[in-house]
Amino acid sequence: MAADGLISIASSFGAKETTDRLEAEIKAKGMTVLARIDHAAGAAEVGLPLRPTVLLIFGNAKGGTPLMQAEQAIGIDLPLKALVFEDVSGQVWLTYNGPHWLARRHALGAALGPTVEAMSAALKAVSAKATQH
Repeated sequence: MAADGLISIASSFGAKETTDRLEAEIKAKGMTVLARIDHAAGAAEVGLPLRPTVLLIFGNAKGGTPLMQAEQAIGIDLPLKALVFEDVSGQVWLTYNGPHWLARRHALGAALGPTVEAMSAALKAVSAKATQH
């Protein structure tokens, strides 16, 4: 999991519990869960095996809109996404694009630093609660 910009956190829970905990924490932080995509269920529908793999798409217009006002193309990376998956060894991971990486990718100026920092802190907090006892 060395892809550029990704933050990956090992979970102490199974994939379903990690995903459920993440969804609850996102909602508790005042963000909206827009979609929950079960890639493994989709694979099963076409007869292909896939270990548990769920994508949550979520966000908050109050946090994302200022970024899009500064650089509209960041809308390709917003709303935020988090992937919960089980690797070949059975370890469950929660992975998301780091907000600081997104800011660099889209050349956001220093004026948006506090917004990016708040987004980063919120993701770190919800991820920790979703993955740790």
